[in-house]
Amino acid sequence: MSNLRVLLLSGYDAVSHRHWRNILRRGLAEVDWTVVALPDRHFYWRARGNGLTFAFSHQQQLAGPFDVLIVTSMVDLCTLRGFLPHLASIPTLVYFHENQFEYPVKPGAARNSNIVNAQLTSIYSVLCADKILFNSQFNKDTFYAGAEALLAKMPDGVERGVLIQPQQVSTVLAVPIANDPHDFEAVVCDEIGVAAQCPIEIVWNHRWEYDKQPEVFFKAMEKLQAAGVDFRLHVMGQSFRAVPDCFAGAKTLLQSKIKTWGHQPSDDYYRILRRADIVVSTAMHDFQGLSLLEAIHRGCVPVAPNRVAYPEYVPPNLLYDLQPDEAESLFLTLMALLESPLPAAPDVTRYLESALLPDYQRLLESLVKR
Repeated sequence: MSNLRVLLLSGYDAVSHRHWRNILRRGLAEVDWTVVALPDRHFYWRARGNGLTFAFSHQQQLAGPFDVLIVTSMVDLCTLRGFLPHLASIPTLVYFHENQFEYPVKPGAARNSNIVNAQLTSIYSVLCADKILFNSQFNKDTFYAGAEALLAKMPDGVERGVLIQPQQVSTVLAVPIANDPHDFEAVVCDEIGVAAQCPIEIVWNHRWEYDKQPEVFFKAMEKLQAAGVDFRLHVMGQSFRAVPDCFAGAKTLLQSKIKTWGHQPSDDYYRILRRADIVVSTAMHDFQGLSLLEAIHRGCVPVAPNRVAYPEYVPPNLLYDLQPDEAESLFLTLMALLESPLPAAPDVTRYLESALLPDYQRLLESLVKR
């Protein structure tokens, strides 16, 4: 591996994408990495224009020589190979953090040609890749189902079975979560006295955006408060200029319960996860769920909707139903969970970097040999 030269291109370098490439670069330190990442802004321009940007704004970095090319699914691989033909002869791996067939549309917005262009770009990329990786089975299944459905709508010129070969070279290999460098120290209750009991500490640690459905979480927390449950809240995660309105209202209504609010420095974030009891997700989409996995690994019991990638690692009794009222279902699941001592967090060691990085190493070696 020490002589292996890898070019890694991230076409829209979101937080989870940065985590993935950084953990590969750190964990496979003997590889000679060249990494070029484009900022995670102007989504539709990135989706259509990244080949142009890579080829002409980063031409010197992409000159090579390289043994393996790794690109995220946002990269327009066909265009890139046209602009830089020397990249067409390198064994190529496409990594899917998400897919545009299953990404929820923002309320009030309509699907448009930009989305179809992004979907087609990902189809073209898998058709010229040597290996395709998905971070979850849910991601893989929904991509191919969506791609087949889209191609079936085309008026002509699409051969039946065109996606059979890409499916044969596709597999699931998750984004690794970091092994915690700290010991899981015991956290004592803040309460004092023989009869005192610690309030349950609940974490919500997701992006502050519509697709994570924070309004569902806050409605369930208001129901817990009305039911007299003694709990504390840690509302963390990445926020942007446009924050859903429900956050301001929840900060007022749940003021007495809130212990942490907003983005936290890394050490504080992991310390909170290690002391908390329950982590909740209400997301409409999560192609893997890194924030949930990070919390589970640090001892939090997960409660999540029965959809997307969550059934792949959250036990059925901790998945809440979606009907008829999602906030009510979440509330009832939490109440049932709190009626008895909390169970142990599920085992997610198979997602740790120590478990997954050897698989990445073997995969890179097999590509070079081929």
